[in-house]
Amino acid sequence: MLVQSDDHGRPSGAGGRAARAARALVLEAPGTLVQRELVRPPAEPGGAWLRVEACGLCGTDHEQWSGELFGGFAFVPGHETVGVVDELGPGAGDGLGVAVGQRVAVEVFRQCGRCAACTAGSYNRCEHHGIADMYGFVPVATPPGLWGGYAEYQYVAPDSRLLTVPDGLGPVDATLFNPVGAGIRWAVTMPGTQPGDIVAVLGPGVRGLAAAAAAREAGAGFVMVTGVGPGDVPRLALASRFGADLAVDVVINDPVRVLRDATGRGADVVVDVTAKAPAAFAQAVALARPGGTVVVAGTRGSPDHGASGAPGFAPDAVVFKELRILGALGVDTASCRAALALVASGRYPFAELPCRVAGFGDLAALLGAMGGTGDPSAEPRPVHGVFVPDR
Repeated sequence: MLVQSDDHGRPSGAGGRAARAARALVLEAPGTLVQRELVRPPAEPGGAWLRVEACGLCGTDHEQWSGELFGGFAFVPGHETVGVVDELGPGAGDGLGVAVGQRVAVEVFRQCGRCAACTAGSYNRCEHHGIADMYGFVPVATPPGLWGGYAEYQYVAPDSRLLTVPDGLGPVDATLFNPVGAGIRWAVTMPGTQPGDIVAVLGPGVRGLAAAAAAREAGAGFVMVTGVGPGDVPRLALASRFGADLAVDVVINDPVRVLRDATGRGADVVVDVTAKAPAAFAQAVALARPGGTVVVAGTRGSPDHGASGAPGFAPDAVVFKELRILGALGVDTASCRAALALVASGRYPFAELPCRVAGFGDLAALLGAMGGTGDPSAEPRPVHGVFVPDR
C-alpha cells in the first residue's frame, strides 16, 4: 500500500546554504510505504548528498516490506543505491574519494576503521556499525532521515565507502554491483575457489547466477545451478549464459546424483544463496565432497515466521566429511569493484536479465512481485528489480 503524506520541515541554512526538501518513501509499517517530503540539510563535514538515480531491490527489501525484518520503526529502505554526487561537505572529497558530478555506488555497510573487525578488513562486522545501521535500515527519526535509496536524495555519512561507476555503465545496470559482488565474494573469495574446481550453486536468482559467473571467471571446471519448481524454470534456463554447465530442478531430479553422474564426485565448493528454503542446507551438505567447503549466504528465516530449521540435515555428515562451513554476510569493497568491472565488461548478459523498474507510485507492487506475492499471471517474478525515482 502506498500512502501520500506531507512532512515538511522548516528549511534552515548552514554555511550560507539552505536546506531543501526531498521526496522519499518511508516504510511506516509492514506493507505501508508513505511518500513524504523530508528536509535535506546541507552536507556536514566529511559527509555528502547523493542524487539517487536507481536503487536495486533484493530479498531483504521484501522481508522489510512484508514485516519479516521490520525493525519496529519507520525508515527509508533501499541499500543498493547508485547515483550522482550532488554535494560534498567540508573535507568529504578527500575522505570519500569522490567529486561532485561523479556516478557512484554506495556500499551498504559503514565502518569506524578502528575496531578489531575493521582493522582486520571485516568491516561488515564493525563493532560500531555493521548491521545495526546499514543503509536502508536506519530510523527516519535519525537525522537527516534520508538513509536509504527509496528517495530522490540519499545522505552519505563520513564513515562510508563509495565506488566509482565505470564510464558507459548506466545506473540501472550499475545497481548490480551488490548482487554480482555477492556472487564473487560468496562463490570465489570466501571459499578460495581454484581452477578446475567443481562448484554447485543453490538458487538461480540474480545472486546465484552471479555466483555461477564468478566461479566460471575463477576457472571452475564444472558449475551446476539448482532451483525449485516451476517458478525457477525461467531462471534455470538462463544459467548456461552465466557459465553453468548444468541446471537442475530439484523437484524433478536429485542434484547429488545428477552431479555425481556428470562429474564422478561431489562439489569442491557449494554456495547456498537460497532464502527460506530450509531443506537447501541439507542438500548443500550432501552435495559437498569430503573436505569440501559450503558457503551459506541465504537466511533460513526465524521460528517466529514459520521457519522449520534445516529438515534432513545430519550434523554428523559435517564431521564425517570434514566439511568447512562458512556463513556469508554481505559484500566487501574488492568484490563490489570487481562486480562493476564484470558487469561493464559485457562478458555475461547481466544487462539482459529480466528486469522490472518501478517509481514512487508502483514500488509496493514491485516489492510484492519480488517476493512472489504478486499476481504471476499479470507479470512473472523479475530476476532484477530496481527503484528509479524519476521514472
